[in-house]
Amino acid sequence: MVLKVIIIDDEPLAINVLKNYVEQVKQLQLVNTFSNAIDATSFLQENEVDIIFLDINMPILDGLNFMEALHVSPMVVITTAHEEYALKSFELEAIDYLVKPIPFPRFLKTINRITNLYQNTAKFGTPTYMERPSIFVKVDKKKLQKIYIDEIVVIESLKDYIRIKTTSAKYIIHRTLGSFTDELPADKFIRIHRSYTIAIDKIEAIEGNSLSVDGIRYTIGRSYLSDVKGRILNDTTFQSDDQH
Repeated sequence: MVLKVIIIDDEPLAINVLKNYVEQVKQLQLVNTFSNAIDATSFLQENEVDIIFLDINMPILDGLNFMEALHVSPMVVITTAHEEYALKSFELEAIDYLVKPIPFPRFLKTINRITNLYQNTAKFGTPTYMERPSIFVKVDKKKLQKIYIDEIVVIESLKDYIRIKTTSAKYIIHRTLGSFTDELPADKFIRIHRSYTIAIDKIEAIEGNSLSVDGIRYTIGRSYLSDVKGRILNDTTFQSDDQH
Protein backbone atom coordinates (compact mmCIF):
# COMPACT_ATOMS: atom_id res chain seq x y z
CA MET A 1 0.00 0.00 0.00
CA VAL A 2 1.43 3.35 -1.08
CA LEU A 3 -0.17 6.68 -0.22
CA LYS A 4 0.38 9.61 -2.57
CA VAL A 5 1.39 12.80 -0.77
CA ILE A 6 1.64 16.49 -1.56
CA ILE A 7 3.03 19.24 0.64
CA ILE A 8 1.71 22.82 0.62
CA ASP A 9 3.83 25.35 2.52
CA ASP A 10 5.31 28.74 1.67
CA GLU A 11 8.45 28.03 3.72
CA PRO A 12 11.13 26.07 1.82
CA LEU A 13 12.67 24.80 5.07
CA ALA A 14 9.35 23.40 6.23
CA ILE A 15 8.87 21.66 2.88
CA ASN A 16 12.34 20.14 3.12
CA VAL A 17 11.69 18.80 6.63
CA LEU A 18 8.44 17.12 5.58
CA LYS A 19 9.98 15.90 2.32
CA ASN A 20 12.74 14.21 4.32
CA TYR A 21 10.18 12.63 6.65
CA VAL A 22 8.06 11.33 3.78
CA GLU A 23 11.09 9.79 2.07
CA GLN A 24 11.83 7.77 5.21
CA VAL A 25 8.42 6.06 5.19
CA LYS A 26 8.08 3.39 2.51
CA GLN A 27 4.25 3.62 2.53
CA LEU A 28 4.43 7.23 1.30
CA GLN A 29 5.14 8.59 -2.16
CA LEU A 30 5.76 12.32 -2.51
CA VAL A 31 4.26 13.40 -5.83
CA ASN A 32 4.63 17.17 -5.57
CA THR A 33 5.26 20.19 -3.35
CA PHE A 34 3.73 23.66 -3.58
CA SER A 35 4.64 27.04 -2.12
CA ASN A 36 1.05 28.27 -2.40
CA ALA A 37 -2.46 26.83 -2.31
CA ILE A 38 -3.48 28.24 -5.69
CA ASP A 39 -1.04 26.02 -7.60
CA ALA A 40 -2.03 23.05 -5.44
CA THR A 41 -5.69 23.61 -6.28
CA SER A 42 -4.92 23.46 -10.00
CA PHE A 43 -2.90 20.28 -9.50
CA LEU A 44 -5.69 18.57 -7.57
CA GLN A 45 -8.16 19.23 -10.36
CA GLU A 46 -6.27 16.75 -12.53
CA ASN A 47 -4.47 14.50 -10.05
CA GLU A 48 -5.53 12.25 -7.18
CA VAL A 49 -3.65 12.22 -3.89
CA ASP A 50 -4.26 10.53 -0.57
CA ILE A 51 -2.65 12.92 1.92
CA ILE A 52 -2.11 16.67 1.93
CA PHE A 53 0.31 18.23 4.42
CA LEU A 54 -1.01 21.77 4.63
CA ASP A 55 0.35 24.95 6.17
CA ILE A 56 -2.17 27.59 7.31
CA ASN A 57 -0.50 30.99 7.02
CA MET A 58 0.17 31.42 3.30
CA PRO A 59 -0.24 34.33 0.89
CA ILE A 60 -3.30 34.81 -1.36
CA LEU A 61 -5.16 31.71 -0.12
CA ASP A 62 -4.55 30.46 3.41
CA GLY A 63 -4.82 26.83 4.44
CA LEU A 64 -8.23 27.05 6.12
CA ASN A 65 -9.85 28.74 3.13
CA PHE A 66 -8.19 26.17 0.90
CA MET A 67 -9.79 23.37 2.95
CA GLU A 68 -13.22 25.02 2.77
CA ALA A 69 -12.94 25.23 -1.03
CA LEU A 70 -11.56 21.71 -1.44
CA HIS A 71 -13.81 19.60 -3.70
CA VAL A 72 -11.78 16.39 -3.43
CA SER A 73 -11.42 14.27 -0.34
CA PRO A 74 -7.83 13.40 0.52
CA MET A 75 -6.85 13.34 4.17
CA VAL A 76 -5.53 16.72 5.29
CA VAL A 77 -2.83 17.04 7.94
CA ILE A 78 -2.33 20.60 9.17
CA THR A 79 1.30 21.62 9.70
CA THR A 80 1.65 25.03 11.34
CA ALA A 81 3.56 26.99 13.95
CA HIS A 82 0.29 28.27 15.42
CA GLU A 83 -1.79 26.30 17.92
CA GLU A 84 -4.85 28.57 17.83
CA TYR A 85 -6.24 27.19 14.56
CA ALA A 86 -6.65 23.64 15.83
CA LEU A 87 -10.37 23.80 16.60
CA LYS A 88 -11.25 25.30 13.23
CA SER A 89 -9.06 22.74 11.48
CA PHE A 90 -10.81 19.82 13.11
CA GLU A 91 -14.18 21.38 12.34
CA LEU A 92 -13.06 21.29 8.69
CA GLU A 93 -12.25 17.58 9.21
CA ALA A 94 -8.46 17.70 9.23
CA ILE A 95 -7.19 14.25 10.15
CA ASP A 96 -4.45 15.67 12.40
CA TYR A 97 -2.81 18.91 13.54
CA LEU A 98 0.99 19.04 13.75
CA VAL A 99 2.68 22.02 15.39
CA LYS A 100 6.07 23.07 14.06
CA PRO A 101 8.80 22.15 14.65
CA ILE A 102 7.40 18.69 13.99
CA PRO A 103 9.33 15.81 15.59
CA PHE A 104 9.67 12.74 13.40
CA PRO A 105 8.02 10.43 16.00
CA ARG A 106 4.96 12.70 16.00
CA PHE A 107 4.90 12.66 12.20
CA LEU A 108 5.16 8.88 12.22
CA LYS A 109 2.27 8.60 14.67
CA THR A 110 0.09 10.52 12.23
CA ILE A 111 1.11 8.26 9.34
CA ASN A 112 0.43 5.14 11.39
CA ARG A 113 -3.02 6.44 12.19
CA ILE A 114 -3.77 7.18 8.55
CA THR A 115 -2.53 3.83 7.26
CA ASN A 116 -4.58 2.05 9.92
CA LEU A 117 -7.69 3.86 8.69
CA TYR A 118 -7.31 2.48 5.20
CA GLN A 119 -8.70 -0.99 4.62
CA ASN A 120 -9.02 -3.20 1.58
CA THR A 121 -10.75 -1.30 -1.22
CA ALA A 122 -11.75 -2.05 -4.76
CA LYS A 123 -9.99 1.10 -5.91
CA PHE A 124 -7.13 2.35 -3.79
CA GLY A 125 -7.47 6.01 -2.97
CA THR A 126 -11.14 5.62 -2.04
CA PRO A 127 -10.94 4.68 1.64
CA THR A 128 -13.68 2.51 3.10
CA TYR A 129 -12.99 3.32 6.71
CA MET A 130 -15.77 4.67 8.89
CA GLU A 131 -14.52 6.60 11.86
CA ARG A 132 -16.80 6.87 14.85
CA PRO A 133 -18.37 10.35 14.51
CA SER A 134 -16.90 12.85 16.93
CA ILE A 135 -16.48 16.56 17.55
CA PHE A 136 -13.64 18.53 19.13
CA VAL A 137 -14.49 21.20 21.71
CA LYS A 138 -12.23 23.73 23.35
CA VAL A 139 -12.45 23.09 27.09
CA ASP A 140 -9.77 25.58 28.10
CA LYS A 141 -7.33 27.95 26.42
CA LYS A 142 -5.10 25.19 25.06
CA LYS A 143 -6.96 21.89 25.33
CA LEU A 144 -9.19 20.44 22.63
CA GLN A 145 -11.37 17.62 23.89
CA LYS A 146 -12.66 14.93 21.55
CA ILE A 147 -16.27 13.96 22.26
CA TYR A 148 -17.98 11.07 20.52
CA ILE A 149 -21.35 12.10 19.12
CA ASP A 150 -23.10 8.94 20.29
CA GLU A 151 -22.06 9.64 23.90
CA ILE A 152 -23.69 13.08 24.10
CA VAL A 153 -26.83 13.04 26.27
CA VAL A 154 -27.88 16.65 26.88
CA ILE A 155 -26.53 20.09 26.00
CA GLU A 156 -27.63 22.86 28.33
CA SER A 157 -27.39 26.61 27.74
CA LEU A 158 -25.59 28.65 30.42
CA LYS A 159 -25.89 32.12 28.85
CA ASP A 160 -22.59 32.53 26.95
CA TYR A 161 -21.55 28.95 27.73
CA ILE A 162 -22.99 25.49 27.33
CA ARG A 163 -22.69 22.36 29.44
CA ILE A 164 -22.29 19.14 27.48
CA LYS A 165 -23.30 16.05 29.40
CA THR A 166 -22.05 12.76 27.98
CA THR A 167 -22.44 9.21 29.22
CA SER A 168 -19.11 9.52 31.04
CA ALA A 169 -18.34 13.21 31.70
CA LYS A 170 -19.47 16.84 31.63
CA TYR A 171 -17.80 19.74 29.82
CA ILE A 172 -18.43 23.48 29.94
CA ILE A 173 -17.37 25.41 26.86
CA HIS A 174 -17.73 28.94 25.56
CA ARG A 175 -20.35 28.45 22.83
CA THR A 176 -24.01 29.21 22.25
CA LEU A 177 -26.51 26.38 22.30
CA GLY A 178 -27.80 27.28 18.85
CA SER A 179 -24.43 27.27 17.11
CA PHE A 180 -23.37 24.01 18.76
CA THR A 181 -26.68 22.30 17.99
CA ASP A 182 -26.28 23.29 14.32
CA GLU A 183 -23.05 21.26 14.18
CA LEU A 184 -24.70 18.08 15.46
CA PRO A 185 -26.45 15.52 13.21
CA ALA A 186 -30.01 16.83 12.78
CA ASP A 187 -31.44 13.31 12.75
CA LYS A 188 -29.95 12.48 16.15
CA PHE A 189 -30.49 15.63 18.23
CA ILE A 190 -33.46 17.88 18.89
CA ARG A 191 -33.80 21.30 20.50
CA ILE A 192 -36.64 20.99 23.01
CA HIS A 193 -36.27 24.32 24.81
CA ARG A 194 -34.27 27.52 24.50
CA SER A 195 -32.02 26.02 27.16
CA TYR A 196 -31.77 22.36 26.10
CA THR A 197 -30.83 20.15 23.18
CA ILE A 198 -31.40 16.43 23.68
CA ALA A 199 -30.02 13.27 22.06
CA ILE A 200 -33.12 11.61 20.62
CA ASP A 201 -31.95 8.08 21.34
CA LYS A 202 -31.35 8.97 25.01
CA ILE A 203 -34.98 9.96 25.67
CA GLU A 204 -36.51 7.55 28.18
CA ALA A 205 -40.07 8.81 28.51
CA ILE A 206 -42.40 11.61 27.45
CA GLU A 207 -45.25 12.83 29.62
CA GLY A 208 -47.37 15.91 28.94
CA ASN A 209 -45.04 18.76 28.03
CA SER A 210 -41.87 17.20 29.44
CA LEU A 211 -39.53 14.32 28.77
CA SER A 212 -37.03 12.30 30.78
CA VAL A 213 -33.38 11.75 29.95
CA ASP A 214 -31.00 9.90 32.25
CA GLY A 215 -33.58 10.06 35.04
CA ILE A 216 -33.99 13.85 34.81
CA ARG A 217 -37.17 15.54 33.58
CA TYR A 218 -36.88 18.40 31.08
CA THR A 219 -39.68 20.77 30.07
CA ILE A 220 -40.45 21.05 26.38
CA GLY A 221 -40.79 24.71 25.39
CA ARG A 222 -44.08 25.66 23.81
CA SER A 223 -42.48 26.84 20.56
CA TYR A 224 -40.70 23.47 20.20
CA LEU A 225 -43.73 21.24 20.81
CA SER A 226 -44.67 20.65 17.20
CA ASP A 227 -41.14 19.64 16.26
CA VAL A 228 -40.91 17.28 19.21
CA LYS A 229 -44.31 15.83 18.35
CA GLY A 230 -43.44 15.29 14.72
CA ARG A 231 -39.95 13.88 15.14
CA ILE A 232 -40.21 11.88 18.35
CA LEU A 233 -43.79 10.86 18.86
CA ASN A 234 -45.26 11.05 15.37
CA ASP A 235 -48.53 11.33 17.22
CA THR A 236 -51.02 14.10 16.42
CA THR A 237 -52.77 13.62 19.79
CA PHE A 238 -49.72 14.89 21.68
CA GLN A 239 -50.53 18.20 23.34
CA SER A 240 -49.04 20.33 26.07
CA ASP A 241 -51.07 20.78 29.21
CA ASP A 242 -50.50 24.51 28.65
CA GLN A 243 -52.67 24.43 25.51
CA HIS A 244 -55.84 23.27 27.22
